[in-house]
Amino acid sequence: MNKEQLKKLEADLWSAADKLRANSDLKSSEYATPVLGLIFLKFADNNYRRHEQAILAEYQQLQGTRREKPVSEIAIEKCGFYLPDHTRYDYLLNLPEEKDIAKALKEAMKAIEEYKPELEGVLPKDEYAALTRTDKTIPQQLLRTFADIPANATGDLFGQIYEYFLSEFARSEGQKGGEFFTPRSVVRLMVEIIEPHGGKVFDPACGSGGMFVQSAQFIEAHRNELKGADRGVYVCGQEKTQDTVKLAKMNLAVNGLRGEIKQANTYYEDPYDSFEQFDYVLANPPFNVDDVSLSSVEKDRRFNTYGIPRNKSKVKKADEGKETVPNGNYLWISLFATSLKPQGRAALVMANSASDARHSEADIRKTLIEQNLIYAMLTLPSNMFYTVTLPATLWFFDKAKNDDRILFIDARNIFTQIDRAHREFSEEHIRNIAIISHLHKGQREKFVQLIDRYFTAGMERLIENNEKIEPVCAQLLDVLDDAGGKQAVEELLQHWAELDKLKTRYQHYLQQNGSAIPNACEESYVQHKISPVGRNDNRGDRIGSGVTDNSVIPNDSEESYADTESSAATVNARNQAQHQLRNAFDPFFSALHEGLKRLDKTVRQHEKQQTEQAQQEGKRTATDRRTKALKTALEELHQDMKNAELYFQHIHWLQERFPNAQYEDVTGLCKLATPDEVQEQDYSLNPGRYVGVVIEEDGKSEEEFIAELLAMNDELVQLNDEARRLETVIAHNVVQIVGDE
Repeated sequence: MNKEQLKKLEADLWSAADKLRANSDLKSSEYATPVLGLIFLKFADNNYRRHEQAILAEYQQLQGTRREKPVSEIAIEKCGFYLPDHTRYDYLLNLPEEKDIAKALKEAMKAIEEYKPELEGVLPKDEYAALTRTDKTIPQQLLRTFADIPANATGDLFGQIYEYFLSEFARSEGQKGGEFFTPRSVVRLMVEIIEPHGGKVFDPACGSGGMFVQSAQFIEAHRNELKGADRGVYVCGQEKTQDTVKLAKMNLAVNGLRGEIKQANTYYEDPYDSFEQFDYVLANPPFNVDDVSLSSVEKDRRFNTYGIPRNKSKVKKADEGKETVPNGNYLWISLFATSLKPQGRAALVMANSASDARHSEADIRKTLIEQNLIYAMLTLPSNMFYTVTLPATLWFFDKAKNDDRILFIDARNIFTQIDRAHREFSEEHIRNIAIISHLHKGQREKFVQLIDRYFTAGMERLIENNEKIEPVCAQLLDVLDDAGGKQAVEELLQHWAELDKLKTRYQHYLQQNGSAIPNACEESYVQHKISPVGRNDNRGDRIGSGVTDNSVIPNDSEESYADTESSAATVNARNQAQHQLRNAFDPFFSALHEGLKRLDKTVRQHEKQQTEQAQQEGKRTATDRRTKALKTALEELHQDMKNAELYFQHIHWLQERFPNAQYEDVTGLCKLATPDEVQEQDYSLNPGRYVGVVIEEDGKSEEEFIAELLAMNDELVQLNDEARRLETVIAHNVVQIVGDE
């Protein structure tokens, strides 16, 4: 299942489920748990189905021997679950309508918990009866809806569907819903920069557990970099709300993660004895909480190691002992820092205001800076969260920093608009921003590797488009039978023929620099088509097998980069070759765009002639079917070209900012600030203060600018005169009206 198919499946499932919610009297928050429980049940059944034959075979083999085991014990050993017959999805799906489906679902969930104790009290049970208050058929209709999930869907696919539903419930619920979901692309970026490589991961405000899922997926994707070390991740989460704890536990189970989630109010409870206990901390805590008891936290070393936020005015005698912390943001910031082991790293989402907060909070920030805990600060675009419209900031801690500078990144202008009110990072945005951190760490080989990946993906798209060109040109010639049309088509084909030369150029690049490094999910169609280096593994069959473009980047072919540091000379040579290769593609895309524009113009002229002729003959002026089909084909071709060119645009973006494949400050994007520079800014951690802004050159001379400014001033004077004249007329008319009365 590719990315587009997965998105369609997610949207179809959500649409069907949400229509059913509209027929109930439940809010989204009440509806979420039973719906996610059914997704979990379908996953468990799919997983069990894959192991069922082996389970039964072993059971029958051991039956009657001294090693005989219950089938439930064998099932748990092989797949982690035992599903009695009455818990199977098909059994529940095919129950007759007169049966109490809600009761059957409750019994099924109880049975699953019985054989998987870590889920005890987690799965929804009575919630299914609540679904029937207004419509008794809703549970059965939901079972039918989720039956559309493919029977061969893997845990990763289920995790994505599960997260999609969490995000939609968060969107529907507004402020409350956002408490348990952080957008996937934000978490991905945090994880890509913090780079967890196994160990204990802590989230003291874990919501539905998305940080843990992304950490585990990063570790799996970067498995070759671990060099035999423990790849596993053990997660520890805290969450105040019991319903959200249940969601998180189901999320861990769906994604096969080891760990525990505990219900606790992090301000007052510390169930993991968290001080210096964790390798990684990732969290999106609640912002600007102002009701935390000061007396409960001021003696807690989790919060007071770097200082406690205090009100600037002295407390009145009558209020002694009742004082609260003015803002909880720095309690969280301190907690993340104190929870880390000596080599630990952290990433957290925080309100922008915390970067410049004054008074006692400024003192805490200064201490953190002087103790060299802060690795990086990154400003996010606005509207990335379902509940926060203003931009937030990502803070990154690293207790093993090797210098005293702080990396500032301003990513406010990097985003994809997904609807009128929401934005996200694309996969490429995440990679491009994260590569800034990798370059800062001296990991130049990752930069040229990323460029290679974009070349591979772009060539793959171009080769796919090559198969569409001839049919579209045949359509064009069929409709545009005049000389102008034939010439436009001929020119397009001539431009497109240049792709053969580019393929040869790309092949030569691969021969000189080694094989391309495709994305894990972009398993190299190009490798098979044009690479001189043959593949002898079986990973090519991963396309269409449930692996989608949502997986984190690296794959097995990255091993050579992970295991040995490329020499500076090798990176420099490869970077230079990449610049030359990219330059070879620029004229191709420019000529192609011009050719497509001419074709568009030719088609419009043809359509205009059709309309004029139809009017002369007294016929309807509608465009004929062939022309409509041709316009649709051309639109698709335009989009295909844009999709292919997009990868080359990302190459442009990276090479223009980091032309030498090494870190450098980029105005408006990133700045590596020294302690003196931070001190000059009064210890502010606002990236905007450091990276600056790009001043666009308008190409005008000083004389031209002054002349234009004077002309605009003359126009303003005239408009002001007109406004005064109108003001006099209005005043006169009002007097006249009043006088008439």
